[in-house]
Amino acid sequence: MKKHAVFLTRSLPDRVMAKLRESFTLRVNRHDRPLTKSEILRGVREAGGLIAMLSDSIDREVIQTAPHLKVIANYAVGFNNVDCVAASERGIWVTNTPGVLTEATADLTFGLILSVARRLAEAEETVRSGTWTGWSPTQFVGADVYGKTLGIIGMGRIGQAVARRAQGFSMRLLYYNRHPLSADDERRLSARFSPLSELLSQADFISLHLPLTRESHHLIDEKALCTMQPTAFLINTSRGAIVDEKALIRALYQRKIAGAGLDVYEAEPSIPRRLMKMKQVVLLPHIGSASAEARVRMGMMVIENLMAALAEKRPPNAVNDVMRTIVS
Repeated sequence: MKKHAVFLTRSLPDRVMAKLRESFTLRVNRHDRPLTKSEILRGVREAGGLIAMLSDSIDREVIQTAPHLKVIANYAVGFNNVDCVAASERGIWVTNTPGVLTEATADLTFGLILSVARRLAEAEETVRSGTWTGWSPTQFVGADVYGKTLGIIGMGRIGQAVARRAQGFSMRLLYYNRHPLSADDERRLSARFSPLSELLSQADFISLHLPLTRESHHLIDEKALCTMQPTAFLINTSRGAIVDEKALIRALYQRKIAGAGLDVYEAEPSIPRRLMKMKQVVLLPHIGSASAEARVRMGMMVIENLMAALAEKRPPNAVNDVMRTIVS
């Protein structure tokens, strides 16, 4: 039986690549870098399926270039890089990979909380550079995490996973979400719904777990940052543009907040030079889901979505609706 043609914009883990080659006629970007727009246009032209990264802009032009395309399978939870309206108009499914990276991202979030509070990156660099002169009672004094107040903005899968970890640190937990959790879930997580302004003003750590939408773009702006306590830390493992990066730099420079732990940025991979020079900031290269187990599970979910769509069935993780006859 003839295999469907699939274009992959970036190589995935070996186990996933083997399954892709077994299941499809695979064309893959062999360079370890994001593709240019013209390269994506060429690659997708004859494809029935497209596996895209969050860093790939799959806009109307790309979609209209691909006459045989049936599915755009994003290798990510987010899908704001895809023009879902244009895809739906063409009868093309758009899918994502929810759930499988929840625990890995929550682990990393708590790693950032601990790192920025206890100044771990600064301390580790001192040891590696050979400039450490021995123990001192005033060296790298940081902030406690245990017993502090954690504010979670966005209480979906990842937000709730972070909340579960916070229980082990006996943290007081406030959360802000479009819709409050059920009373049972609030009791289970020991969490209290809070208006955004109250959360910002009371939390010692504020962790962002929102999708990027028109409403959430620059949600953390100058006003929000000025509402935070001067001893508070901002943690972002969701989407860079939720934070107004220029306002964050000003708030850090003026010591309106104590520090930040960031895994995502407004214009990745570009990071403002002033931000990179700040010792009270921990900067990571977008590795929230970067555990071996999570990345393989993401790939297998992509394959499930591709197989369903190319068989004219509704993919299990569709994020749009299409005008097409579906096999139930």
